[in-house]
Amino acid sequence: MTSHAYLVDDDDAIRDSLCWLLESRGVPCRSYPSAEDFLAAWNSSLAGCVLLDIRMDGMSGPELFDLLGERGSTLPVIFLTGHGDVPMAVSALKKGAFDFVEKPCNDNELVNRVIEALTLDANQRVAASGADSINTLISRLTARERQVMERVLAGKLNKVIADELQISMRTVEVHRANLFEKMGVRTAVELAQLLAGKRS
Repeated sequence: MTSHAYLVDDDDAIRDSLCWLLESRGVPCRSYPSAEDFLAAWNSSLAGCVLLDIRMDGMSGPELFDLLGERGSTLPVIFLTGHGDVPMAVSALKKGAFDFVEKPCNDNELVNRVIEALTLDANQRVAASGADSINTLISRLTARERQVMERVLAGKLNKVIADELQISMRTVEVHRANLFEKMGVRTAVELAQLLAGKRS
């Protein structure tokens, strides 16, 4: 899915000017006149970041931010604030917002922060998909293959694994070969590196 900057602001002129600014720098932009409109359009597959005004008619920016968090959204959020809204923006930062920018803002600085937020979101999605794919591989292992894997990762020899699991060495070798094939690795070292990438 294409990454977008999702601009949520109830000021028509600001929406028009910021979308034009972002798109002039190659950042696709979608705009919404209210928090409620964005919430209705949101789903977990959206990629990009949110530019969110703090004070709007109806639901406020911080209220939308909290609701997105409750729904499991990982989209980075940049708050657009007036001078008097800075304490609210700082509070949102403590809850995990990406940044806040005071209006009127420096155009280049704003676009640069949006691009940084888009990069963060893309990196998070790559990391999550990698972990998901490894979890899928592990889910295909039998219970016995998982037991063998745990002991292989602990550096135990086939003979020790056979003793601990009370099975023959030949059976350990079969399980070991099967788990390596299912995990797409050739050695215990490759298996350890694969799972270390999942945890990092």
